[in-house]
Amino acid sequence: SGGGQQAPVLAAAGATVTVLDNSPKQLEQDARVAREHGLSITTILGDMAHLDALHDNSFDLVVHPVSNCFVPDVQPVWAEAFRVLRPGGSLLAGFNNPILYVFDQDLLEHSKRLEVRHPLPYSDTATLTPSEAAARLSSGWPLEFSHTLEELIGGQMRAGFVLTGMYEDSNRPEDADPLNTYTPTYIATRATKLL
Repeated sequence: SGGGQQAPVLAAAGATVTVLDNSPKQLEQDARVAREHGLSITTILGDMAHLDALHDNSFDLVVHPVSNCFVPDVQPVWAEAFRVLRPGGSLLAGFNNPILYVFDQDLLEHSKRLEVRHPLPYSDTATLTPSEAAARLSSGWPLEFSHTLEELIGGQMRAGFVLTGMYEDSNRPEDADPLNTYTPTYIATRATKLL
């Protein structure tokens, strides 16, 4: 969840914040924003599916912004979030609506046209041609993976959480993403680790 967004806001609100990301650049953004605003944030370079650096039952809240799209298997992420939360703690998770991945993203981005191209669940490693994958990586963009709603929502419950809230939203105007005309493109959930 690095990038100088959620962590500084939570720290400014008085929370004791630890932010984990697998990108040193994203963590540097958090450190920079924290320095600029006199905030205290602990940053950890790591993998969201392997929170070995964090102790069991040590957090009241896990904020997991839209980042599931960077892991091929989301179940270990939910299991680790459950492990590090204290009983009564909550997971706030955001993720792409899986329907996003049905469409040709390059065509959508460049011409604002919706054209069905991919079966779900989507995987860059299985779907893109070698030249498309190479072009994406050389441009600095990571490979992405979609997940089913069963994996995204049901997976939280399989990890032991009780779903206590769900919200759908479109975070971009329709002229930037025409799919927003037809459906919300983002989903957020609140799940609780019961006592």
